[in-house]
Amino acid sequence: MAMQAQDIKVVSGRLERHPEFKSQYVAARDVAVWLPDGYSQKETYDVLYMHDGQALFDANTNWNKQEWRVDDVAGQLIAGKKTRPFIVVAIWNSGATRHSDYFPQKPFESLTQKQKDSLYALGGAQPLFAAKVGSDNYLKFIVKELMPFVEHTYSVKKGKEHTFVAGSSMGGLISMYALCEYPDVFGGAACLSTHWIGTFETKDNPIPKAFQNYLKRNLPSPMTHKIYFDYGDQTLDAVYEPYQKEVDLILMAKGYDARNWTTQKFPGAEHAEHSWAERLDIPLMFLLGR
Repeated sequence: MAMQAQDIKVVSGRLERHPEFKSQYVAARDVAVWLPDGYSQKETYDVLYMHDGQALFDANTNWNKQEWRVDDVAGQLIAGKKTRPFIVVAIWNSGATRHSDYFPQKPFESLTQKQKDSLYALGGAQPLFAAKVGSDNYLKFIVKELMPFVEHTYSVKKGKEHTFVAGSSMGGLISMYALCEYPDVFGGAACLSTHWIGTFETKDNPIPKAFQNYLKRNLPSPMTHKIYFDYGDQTLDAVYEPYQKEVDLILMAKGYDARNWTTQKFPGAEHAEHSWAERLDIPLMFLLGR
């Protein structure tokens, strides 16, 4: 049963919150659904699934007191007829197991046992991976449990042409992975400040190559899918450019061009919600533009 998310303030539209959404695949977590102004059961809407839900709408619900301003940006785009009408399904991260939920599982499993063991050892008493990498189960939760609930509860269009996924950093990785693992479900992904290094090491890091090899094998057809990448050049974003350029070459080799793919660099942008908020209109228009 939805309840109005009174504890989360939005400036546009309204939120319906589904606390502790149960799953047989992952730990229960909050989900909130943002509905634009004028939402009506008489209309049908595209759907955007977004990760790190607690960071999307209200700075007071996020650990660093920053937000994406999704309600503000999406509301303006829809009202201005810059995009098709859409709803946003915001999925809270689980806290401690966020890295394990969002790290693409098949690339991880392609690493040697020694490499995997060394990754699991990172952080010592406060491990970076608080559980075994389980992003395949996280995606099953979205596709097999959350999506049917959304399609039953809300007036949405079905099919990959109307279903999208987006996130930043590790959320960018899992959005890319969702598009590749479920190409019949998702028609596009927006991956902001994608965390291609997977950890916080750049020297002798096998992870970027594992992601690249995975993409070479699993990128969906550019005839039927759209993908957005970006990065800044400050804080953590400063390390991403060489890895993103390698990925761009793979996309070009797969036949992606300006009709279905863009990678954008934002000089001065940091690895933080305020930077993603400032440019959020760009990926939303790329995926959902009229």
